[in-house]
Amino acid sequence: MSPLIRRLTGVPAWAMAGVALVLVAGIAVGTRSPVAQANNAPAPLPQVQVMNAVTRDVVDWQSYTGRLVATDTVVIKPLVAGTLVAVHFKDGALLRKGDLMFEIDPRPYAAALQQAQAALVAARSVDQFAQKELQRYEHLINSNAIAKTDLDKRVQGANEARARVDEAQARVELARLDLEHTRILAPFDGRASRVEVTPGNIVDVGERSTALTNLVSISPIYADFDVDEHTFLRYLGARPAGEAVPVRLGLAHEDGYPRQGQLSSLDNRLDTRSATIRVRASFDNGNGELRPGLFARVLLPGSASRPATLVDDSAIGTDQDKKYVLVVNPEGRVEYRQVKPGIRQGALRVIDQGIAADEQVVVSSLHLATPGTQVQPVQAPSRPQAQQ
Repeated sequence: MSPLIRRLTGVPAWAMAGVALVLVAGIAVGTRSPVAQANNAPAPLPQVQVMNAVTRDVVDWQSYTGRLVATDTVVIKPLVAGTLVAVHFKDGALLRKGDLMFEIDPRPYAAALQQAQAALVAARSVDQFAQKELQRYEHLINSNAIAKTDLDKRVQGANEARARVDEAQARVELARLDLEHTRILAPFDGRASRVEVTPGNIVDVGERSTALTNLVSISPIYADFDVDEHTFLRYLGARPAGEAVPVRLGLAHEDGYPRQGQLSSLDNRLDTRSATIRVRASFDNGNGELRPGLFARVLLPGSASRPATLVDDSAIGTDQDKKYVLVVNPEGRVEYRQVKPGIRQGALRVIDQGIAADEQVVVSSLHLATPGTQVQPVQAPSRPQAQQ
């Protein structure tokens, strides 16, 4: 201690040193630094994102696979033989009912028609003569100028002449049909396949004749698929007659099931080998985008509308062969819940058993949500619902 301090206090240096130590110790005991306080504060609770389980009316849609089938399909074959002289469409063209597709050389059939018409004129002339001859003999028989046998012969001749007229008329109709068949028209609206026979080739008729092309209808279009016996008995077989059943469809490159249709028909028996029944649904195809033979994903309602509890599908975990979710209870603790998932509804999943409405289900930061631990739940942002 300096001489100045000793003079001011009048206290020995060793005593002043002791007092200083006591003061420093008191300050150290009575006051803690901010760093020490922060180190001893309780750790913040881990934050996990949660979404509340919701309740809404749902339909148990069942997913199936099938194929698209045209409502009308026809193989175009010639009905008369001859030389193909013209093709009036391009491969894959869309045609309207009545559009000219092929043309066979009509000249031989036009000549045959003229020949049949001439034969008809001759037959009518013979018929007229026979009828007049019969009338004269009927007058003569009344005056006993001729024998009954002569009258019978004239009746027979008149009947034969009338029959020849009918025969000639039929030949004219057949010749006219043959001439019409040289122009092959589209039987309905549809899309043509490729041309199998080019102009200049001779075409024939009959079962072994070469097909010229084929035509399939465009709209509506069918989707054929097989439904399991359980769904059929629970819903389809029990539905009232005439009730419209909605069906949804998606192609292989599409997300979800954007196309809407209706159940068209059910097969008349169950396939005992697969325990399924063939079902046909009808869809509008005005733009021609759906082609027969395409793979189709189909959704069919397996039940009527019912209330159900749903959670975000990403919140469901797998524990060996069990499904579970993590729930934050009102005290902020994480609980393990074994659940029984149902069908998917967009981004949500129906939970048939294991959770109640409005419970907070953990959807992210699952590594922080250990069952039994205390957490701080934070509401997750709503997610867009995928279209089914």
